[in-house]
Amino acid sequence: MSGAAQSPSPPIVGLAGAAGSLRRELVGWAWLAVGALTVAGVFALLLALSRVPGMDRAPLWPIGFFYKGLVIHVVFSLVIWLMGVFAFLVTVATQQVSCDDPRAAPLGRIGQGMVLVAFPCLFAPAFLDATQPELTNYIPIIRHPAYDLGLLFLAVGVLAPVIRLIANLPGRTRPLPALTFAMSIAGFIYLLALVSFAAAGVLLERSGELASSHELLFWGGGHLMSFVYAVVLMTNWRILARRSLGDRAVDDGVFRAAVVLVGALAIPGPIFYLAFDAFSMSQHEAFRLLQFGIAIPALIFAASLVGKIRARLKPAQWPWRDPAFFTLAMSLALFALGGAMGFLISGSDTRTPAHYHAVITAVSVSSAGMLLTFGLDELGLEPVSARATRALIALYGGGQFVASIGMFVAGGYGAARKTPTGVGSLDAVAAAGMAVHGIASIFTIIGGAAFVVIAIRALARPNRAPT
Repeated sequence: MSGAAQSPSPPIVGLAGAAGSLRRELVGWAWLAVGALTVAGVFALLLALSRVPGMDRAPLWPIGFFYKGLVIHVVFSLVIWLMGVFAFLVTVATQQVSCDDPRAAPLGRIGQGMVLVAFPCLFAPAFLDATQPELTNYIPIIRHPAYDLGLLFLAVGVLAPVIRLIANLPGRTRPLPALTFAMSIAGFIYLLALVSFAAAGVLLERSGELASSHELLFWGGGHLMSFVYAVVLMTNWRILARRSLGDRAVDDGVFRAAVVLVGALAIPGPIFYLAFDAFSMSQHEAFRLLQFGIAIPALIFAASLVGKIRARLKPAQWPWRDPAFFTLAMSLALFALGGAMGFLISGSDTRTPAHYHAVITAVSVSSAGMLLTFGLDELGLEPVSARATRALIALYGGGQFVASIGMFVAGGYGAARKTPTGVGSLDAVAAAGMAVHGIASIFTIIGGAAFVVIAIRALARPNRAPT
């Protein structure tokens, strides 16, 4: 990669005041995001132990731990991890637009404190015998007041830096930097998601069904959270492309238009609670159809990126050794696979989780690569080995690519979702598909664990010396 292609941020040693506070917040959000994956990894190990015959009778082992542990693993590896990445990018955007002199500066630290408190509230109930898990879509839960409180702390904690970013937009230089523009739209969508959660909660409370209808509570807002992840994904693509190929590799006009389209598509979400009978089939279908719209702006921007890359470089000249480019290619491949699967889904089987595992891993892979390249530069930390980054991205993304294909094939031959594999009762092709899924998932887990270890070591290093 040529020096012209890199646009590293200046070192951050010796900063004070509001500027230093924002930089410290970036470090905090990075630690919270990586910490969420660390907790998820611990629970992945506990899930593996829970499958050992007789483990349920071991002293101090919680009753019915497997599904409770699965809830915690999903919440930390998906929701909290990506919310941490989102808050990191929101803080970078605030820094860009405020010139290191932000309004409402304390909101960032307050938000981090609330998310930190949310951690034990969310995982501790898994170790209580009396609690019950619910594998609800988007946000699985454990029935316990502490868990509910943890979700509230998480939501408000991430909301705090979003509110601060919005407060810093009036009176600033126009046009806004592209990253700031994208995170402003993502913050707006996040507000819409919270409004949808609140609207569903109020309607369920009025009908006396709030305690028993968590699937309905999270359905609408969960769909809108996918829109936030879509903006994060495209923002990561932009960062990785500019870092590995230079500024001209990205058409910022197309990027801004794609982000605006995602925001526009999200606006009807809260309105659905007024336009349709609450929780009716028509409302359910409206949210489902709305989600398909995410693919359009992401596809437009992806096509623009690929076109720009092909116009600038022949395939033989693509910088595969650059970890940013390698991450970009892996994320685009996963997104393309998940998108194709999404249009082929029919019925309720493992093709549905195959689709969203591929798409959400596209977001996670891009976030991991972004943090290990652009993120470490923003923090003024030494870069990690390019070979190590490529290896963990290959394991993490490549493993999920193959695992999703195996799960999709199994679903086409009758494998049901949200159930044990039941290989003995499956069609031979479905059983083979689930076997491929299981083996490939091992590589995904290894890649995720490698990212956690490498990221922790990178974050623990001292800042670079000033230049």
